[in-house]
Amino acid sequence: QMSPYAPTATALSAPTRPRPLSSAAMNPPVMVLNTNTKRESGRKAQLGNITAGKAVADIIRTTLGPKSMLKMLLDPTGGIVMTNDGNAILREVDVSHPGAKSMVELSRAQDEEVGDGTTSVIVIAGEMLHVAEPLLMRDFHPTVICSGFLKALDDALGVLNAMSFPIDLGNRDELRNLVRSSIGTKFISRFSDLMVDLALDAVQTVYIDSGGRKEIDIKRYAKVEKLPGGDIEHSRVLKGVMVNKDVTHAKMRRKIERPRVVLLDCTLEYKKNESATSVELTDESQWELLLKQEEDWIASICQDILAVKPDVVVTEKGVSDLAQHFLVKAGGTVLRRMGKTDN
Repeated sequence: QMSPYAPTATALSAPTRPRPLSSAAMNPPVMVLNTNTKRESGRKAQLGNITAGKAVADIIRTTLGPKSMLKMLLDPTGGIVMTNDGNAILREVDVSHPGAKSMVELSRAQDEEVGDGTTSVIVIAGEMLHVAEPLLMRDFHPTVICSGFLKALDDALGVLNAMSFPIDLGNRDELRNLVRSSIGTKFISRFSDLMVDLALDAVQTVYIDSGGRKEIDIKRYAKVEKLPGGDIEHSRVLKGVMVNKDVTHAKMRRKIERPRVVLLDCTLEYKKNESATSVELTDESQWELLLKQEEDWIASICQDILAVKPDVVVTEKGVSDLAQHFLVKAGGTVLRRMGKTDN
């Protein structure tokens, strides 16, 4: 038994080595997002999206139905737009919330794919978000809620297929009723018979049926031209191309049957250099020679055009007086400064 006063031995441990720093400490995390970016996640983000969707739906809720009211919008150019079309309203609304932007894109996609129902689709989407909110508060997962909506979609499609009936494209009265149901809630409904006939005439004009393939491309072949003056009853459907341009010379023909048309995207005037160019002349005859070279160049271009014997020459650029002289002399009609989309 050792005495409490006996010397004791103390065990010395070897000095501990410093631990190496982890990679996270040596390489601080890189911030991908902007420091001012606001990031939300979880339940807060879900409720925020629902609130934004309901706010967009409430904007245009009063423009739906037979007692719908018009919205007055101030467009960027300072003009006033009065409409009850959902896509036209949301197109002018500047939103920053991603959920609200999705609602705006939904209306735009409906307008491009169907052409009608832009207001209804927003109201339905807002109501679906509204009924999904209590399910989220009861801790239903969003994927479960979406699967329930997809099952409801299948049931709705089944009901629609049972209600649908075929339409004879050759029966104009059935087509007229179909179009009238689309524009009946629009501001133009007082002129519904006129608008229905205009729409049907325009679609049937661009309708193509070749070898069983049916195509109606109203974006490329149907164009609405707005001219100031006159009444709305003066609207017409023209089976052809209408260009709001006048001839460049008084002696050019205005009525040509079965014309030969040349479309140009080049200029018919003196070609200007891309950079500043200076010409030094030491003799008066050289100035006349320079002018003659320009005239010869215009004359050669006009001769190349007249070689195909056109009745109408349409160009996107300008036409000089000399080129007009050559073309009028050959009996041609010139339209200049045509828009690229028109040409």
